[in-house]
Amino acid sequence: MHSCSLLTMHRVIVPDNLQYGVTAFFSHKSLGCNVDEIAKFSGIDKKLIYMPLQKHTDKVLILDTAMEPKIADAVVTNRKGILIGVQVADCVPLLLHDRQKNVAGVIHAGWRGTALSILKNTIDVMKRRFICQPQDIMMAIGPSIRGCCYTVGPEVSEAVAHASGDRSLCLMRGGKHCIDLALANRAQALSAGIPASHIWMSDECTYCKPDKYFSYRYAKGSTGRQAAFIGMA
Repeated sequence: MHSCSLLTMHRVIVPDNLQYGVTAFFSHKSLGCNVDEIAKFSGIDKKLIYMPLQKHTDKVLILDTAMEPKIADAVVTNRKGILIGVQVADCVPLLLHDRQKNVAGVIHAGWRGTALSILKNTIDVMKRRFICQPQDIMMAIGPSIRGCCYTVGPEVSEAVAHASGDRSLCLMRGGKHCIDLALANRAQALSAGIPASHIWMSDECTYCKPDKYFSYRYAKGSTGRQAAFIGMA
């Protein structure tokens, strides 16, 4: 975890490694993913706020000029003056920024996306399309359901651990299989070449803090969404 002091406000968390050259934040449930409210909060016109149609895929969308929503669970862009974001309610929100190449990315990583290595796919897209180098990328891992609360089937635990190359991610708690998706994505980032000193990670569990975050597992079904956003000035 990146050693830091959080800039926490009433409605968002701003990771300290993404405070220069970008607007980057993880929203609390009080702000959620309401585009009108996000526009007011960020000062960005809502027409310049982009969120993909998330389907738990490994698809990475390169956002050029067209702003119509498309199916993807990661977005990468070198456009300035816009915000790109994803919605979550237990899944892991990830923010990426390469200050050298002026490229930003946002990822929604549930267990399926993590098992499909969506983070590594996104880094590969940044490398191929924008000539980014992993050692130049800063990454922030937002609040998500953690290993203390995320019980899964053994096949899910195995798939995530295999994709992340770390079997220590397979946890047993009270005779049940658990997985920590935040740590799994951190492991993937490290294996892709992002330095540990460039990774900030929230220590909050969405299931443990239902007053602050929406949690699909805690609600046992339908619930709202918080979000993660990043944009370059």
